[in-house]
Amino acid sequence: MTWKEHLHEIIYEADTPLGKAFDVILLILILLSLALVMLDSVDFINTHYHNLLHISEWVITIAFTVEYFLRILVVKKPTKYIFSFYGIIDFLATIPLYLSLILTGSGALLSLRALRLLRVFRILKLERYFGAGNFLITALKKSLPKIFIFIYTVVIVSFVAGAVMYMIEGPQHGFTSIPQSIYWTIVTLTTVGYGDIYPVTPFGQFVASIIMILGYGIIAVPTGVVTAEMTFMRKKTNTVHCRNCGENDHKSDAQYYLKCGHSL
Repeated sequence: MTWKEHLHEIIYEADTPLGKAFDVILLILILLSLALVMLDSVDFINTHYHNLLHISEWVITIAFTVEYFLRILVVKKPTKYIFSFYGIIDFLATIPLYLSLILTGSGALLSLRALRLLRVFRILKLERYFGAGNFLITALKKSLPKIFIFIYTVVIVSFVAGAVMYMIEGPQHGFTSIPQSIYWTIVTLTTVGYGDIYPVTPFGQFVASIIMILGYGIIAVPTGVVTAEMTFMRKKTNTVHCRNCGENDHKSDAQYYLKCGHSL
């Protein structure tokens, strides 16, 4: 194994002691950077500890800069990482503090303040350091067609139930229009129940009870769809990261990567 392959294993994989240690260090830096962003927005803390916060921000920014270039260095196709979702997030999370060296003067301060908010995107990097997080996101992506059909059905039910409740209750009981009634139906189906509108007539309360019970069943459907997809994926795939093409979704018993044919 060359030094690049060894470094790739540490940075992109979490199955080795060094890889886990690398992930833990990055997690700590990410959480610390988010804490600095929040503390920096508090006037009292910013006034008394501005220099300490500023130095800490630079230390963490340099650490993320080193990480960004190492990720580019150890992959065979750097552009694939650079223009990937996480590559762009890594870049956006690192660049604002460097831009503060260029954008000076009172006119640029407002823009700089907005750019500094981009550092919050670092929290999105938390997902990559949990195998279960990657697993769940992949399952959600593969479940999207079924979930869209389910949502379409819920929208139709909301329209029908809203129209029915408008006819039953009417404006005198707060259901002033069909859109208002549809709003009440959605709030009831999702079991939120704000209570700003509620049925008064016995028949309206009966229909509302059916909608409430239906809401509990509706909550379970997308959960079951995603769970079924996750069960299928757990049997079929693993998340070993390919240094050649960057993909990590292939059959667990495969001897070669699905996308590029590189040996496992």
